[in-house]
Amino acid sequence: MKRILLGLILTGTFSVAPAETTAFVNVNVVPMNAETIVAGQTVIVRDDRIVQIGTVDDTVLPDDAFIVDGTDRFLMPGLAEMHGHVTGTSDAELRRLFALYLANGVTTIRGMLGRPAHLELRDSLEAGERLGPRLVTSGPSFNGNSVNGAGRATERVRAQHTAGYDFLKIHPGLTAEEFAAIADEATALGIPFAGHVPAAVGVEGALSAGMASIDHLDGYMQALLPAPPLGGDAFFGLMLAGDALESRIDEIVAATVAAGTWNVPTETLFEHTANAVPPGELADWPEMRFVPASTVADWVSTKEELLADPQFDRETADRAIALRRLLIAELHAAGAGLLLGSDSPQRFNVPGYSLHRELSILVEAGLSPYEALRTGTVNAAMFFGEADERGTVETGRVADLVLVDDNPLANISNASRVHGTMVRGRWLDRSELDRLLEHAKRN
Repeated sequence: MKRILLGLILTGTFSVAPAETTAFVNVNVVPMNAETIVAGQTVIVRDDRIVQIGTVDDTVLPDDAFIVDGTDRFLMPGLAEMHGHVTGTSDAELRRLFALYLANGVTTIRGMLGRPAHLELRDSLEAGERLGPRLVTSGPSFNGNSVNGAGRATERVRAQHTAGYDFLKIHPGLTAEEFAAIADEATALGIPFAGHVPAAVGVEGALSAGMASIDHLDGYMQALLPAPPLGGDAFFGLMLAGDALESRIDEIVAATVAAGTWNVPTETLFEHTANAVPPGELADWPEMRFVPASTVADWVSTKEELLADPQFDRETADRAIALRRLLIAELHAAGAGLLLGSDSPQRFNVPGYSLHRELSILVEAGLSPYEALRTGTVNAAMFFGEADERGTVETGRVADLVLVDDNPLANISNASRVHGTMVRGRWLDRSELDRLLEHAKRN
């Protein structure tokens, strides 16, 4: 059984070899269509699809298969970062970003701040011309600066739909009229819109307009207040938590379920900014070796400024964190869709690594490891309308897979113990991932 291993040029553009046949032998399958482990399996991948799953004793290996020893390891679907950013377009920047995602088992990115170059990038990734996760991209954002009136809003929706973006990104600053124009035209054209909740609209307005996802739990803290706030709050209602009513959670959760709107909490972004962990301690995390020192210094400075602000109150911030975690738990319990996202790379959120920190927070908020993992696998596939294509380890599914060294359903931290990642049928073992990471280190 011979195979030419995946070739990767680490300078210039990626060179990706054609997908071949790979067999994961004697592996524990984490199918994610049920909370179970199926032991002693052989999973055969040809090109970009899972073509066969069976017991190790009964499955005949193709003569041309490359064998991956799955003994004592666990095969699960690849993860989706449902609120990420592709921050550059140079080859060096893209190699670094994609290396961080792939090394952490991330095989899909929903890019939340698109640009024209991302359309070609999306297509080159899908075609296998560039090695990296699948990219689902918005267009440039709709915000108070890019939109001037309802007519202009409608024109931008049409233009982005014609250009071929996957969805529209909503940012703060829109008037109620502008948001309504975006929602009406997007609905008519069948293009989703997602992101922030404009202050002039509020969560209830966003839900009734049919927003595909609300990110950062934006607007939810304001919805828990006994009366509308007199002014805005720059960081997702952080300092409004002292007046928020826990008793209103059931009402806003029920409205979210009725609307069918998904939520991407990005709780890592909120907590890394507002929690009591000293910023210097966050800056010492191992993954910061992949971030420019100047960027880490900026993150530290941003948090230090927040904590030193006279209006900042530690008790209120802690209550905000507790309320958001309760919201996450109640949204999940009520059947509202949750999606895994961390807003990487933002404020101590290193791509890939931050997604595993987000998973841990979801478990701390009350989800089981299985339920947390579904937010980045099954739920992501459902959100994209691809439940028959992705999100589970089943015959016929796209071969976006992660092989980890221990059972992720027993302990969510095991999902970060990546032994290898398969993206669209291309296998990257631990040594290949480490080579990618070596080139991703900051200078």
